[in-house]
Amino acid sequence: MPTYTVKYSNFLLSQKKKNLIAKDITATHSKFTGANTFFAQVIFQKNEKNSHFMGGKLVKTKEIFLNGQIRSGRTSKVKKQLILGLRKILIKNTNLKKDYIWVYLEDLLPDQMIEYGEVLPKSGQEKRWFNSLTPSLRKKLKKLEKTK
Repeated sequence: MPTYTVKYSNFLLSQKKKNLIAKDITATHSKFTGANTFFAQVIFQKNEKNSHFMGGKLVKTKEIFLNGQIRSGRTSKVKKQLILGLRKILIKNTNLKKDYIWVYLEDLLPDQMIEYGEVLPKSGQEKRWFNSLTPSLRKKLKKLEKTK
């Protein structure tokens, strides 16, 4: 359900840091939304040198941008807790000041999303959706859920 894309400029993220950030984002999303962890995916993209601009000027500072696409239907309170939790993760794992961290959340309608080959359920209907899946897919997702 949620796809989090992490783009960063002018520094390197080690594989260890990527692993930590991905686990923290997944856990934070699950904590605040109640969604299963097997829905969360995190994608890292390092911006090429001299390819990040603000105000028409080349960015020379270390910057990180997290864009989270999540299912709509969550309250403003939940989304605020989530976005602040995500910022905290990036600060902790990059040692960047919050001035260099960007976090955006985008609401997507569940009936306009397909994951694991199936149209997604509305928020709160995950159990019914899960039970409608094939036994082999349920088994696969249960294995992913155990990696909390």
